Amino acid sequence: MLIFSIWLFTVVASTYLFAKVSGSLSLVKPNMISIIYYYSFLISSYIGGLLIALGIDDYYMIKRMDHEEYRIIGFVLLTILMILFPLTQLVVGRILGFNAPLEFERYLHEPVRTSVDKNRRIFRLAFGALAALSVLAVAFTLLKTNTVPIFELLKGNTKELAQMRIDAARGFSGISVYIRNIFGIALTPVLSIIAFVYATQSKALYWKVVFFMLFVSSVLISIYDLAKSPIFFYIIMLLLAAVYTGRLKLNWRRISGYIIAGSVLLVIMYVSIQGVTEVKSFLSYNSGPIGRIILAQISPFFLHLDTFSHSIALLEVKGLPSFIAKIFDVEQVRSARMVMENVFPENIDKGTGGVLNTIFLGEAFATFGYLGVIVAIIYIAIVIQVLYIVFLRLPKTPVVLALFIYFTINIPRTLVGGVSDFFFNPIWIMLTVVLGGLFVLEGYFHIIWRFVMNIRKKRVKA
Repeated sequence: MLIFSIWLFTVVASTYLFAKVSGSLSLVKPNMISIIYYYSFLISSYIGGLLIALGIDDYYMIKRMDHEEYRIIGFVLLTILMILFPLTQLVVGRILGFNAPLEFERYLHEPVRTSVDKNRRIFRLAFGALAALSVLAVAFTLLKTNTVPIFELLKGNTKELAQMRIDAARGFSGISVYIRNIFGIALTPVLSIIAFVYATQSKALYWKVVFFMLFVSSVLISIYDLAKSPIFFYIIMLLLAAVYTGRLKLNWRRISGYIIAGSVLLVIMYVSIQGVTEVKSFLSYNSGPIGRIILAQISPFFLHLDTFSHSIALLEVKGLPSFIAKIFDVEQVRSARMVMENVFPENIDKGTGGVLNTIFLGEAFATFGYLGVIVAIIYIAIVIQVLYIVFLRLPKTPVVLALFIYFTINIPRTLVGGVSDFFFNPIWIMLTVVLGGLFVLEGYFHIIWRFVMNIRKKRVKA
């Protein structure tokens, strides 16, 4: 009863704090902070954390845990996360003079700036080149994959799907990894959002054709390895684009419809990909889709605590991003892979074991212990809040809006993936640089071009 009381009080307090720092926790007004709260923290982490602390999870991963005390220790750390994270964001907002409700509401109703008349041709050429590069990267990914799981599923070859999915995800190395991850997986959906905004605002045939090509490519790169979450996140990106441009007004009726449609799609995916057909599996809180949402994501956190307290020494520098690790002449190690090898060695032997990703606290603990957990909470809360404020204050152009939506969806996903990506993330950096160049073309290139042409004219006259 005490644990549940602490959990309930924490949820109430955390909800209040997150509402203060985000501007709105209403489902009809989604934003980066509200998605982090609902998806990354409450649903994917804290609900399952409660079940594990109470000992009523009956989950296969937790049964592999050797020391039961980490049920309570993990719950305490999650409770600290739920309070300290938004509290840190609140302090950052106060320092930067951020009025969350006012600034978010203004951004929500602000029209999108799509005027690129002075350099429309150059902007379209640059965008078309990037779009072609992304489509080619998707094609390269499919051709480079020895056995494409989605094609095998469509052909009825359902045997060894788990192995095929692992091979598709991990069968890339060297430069091909960057081509797939940056230009295929990351850039293609973002460019499709930009094209979507221009297509809906201008009605031009060019943008409609480009959007269609990028949309098909984005769907393909989201489902080619039969991962279930990417396609859902891409659909949410499109919905956010429609909401932020005023093309879609969310209400509870529509949200209910989306939830029902998403649930049906999820059930179909579980039946077709994993062969789950028992009704009991779908309705049970610790198996099927429900167990995947509330327990599968957080259970590895408790396994991290157990593993790196007793079985494996803390990673320290080896747990930091690769470029930092190389400075100290060591190779980066991801804790999620080490936990999989330690807890489920049989899956590694069979070739079906990937990684056990979890809330970023897991990798933070594996790297520097309890101190690492506290530092990670404060550091990441600061980074996210500053990023949120910056995007709300930047000009609302299609390029900036698309990048904002990308981070709105991918930061919550990264929070349940690891901590090192928040110290150095080459995909985020590359994407920001590329779209920053598009932003210059979108709004300010004509000024730079006029300056260059004036210099050339002066040289000719001389």
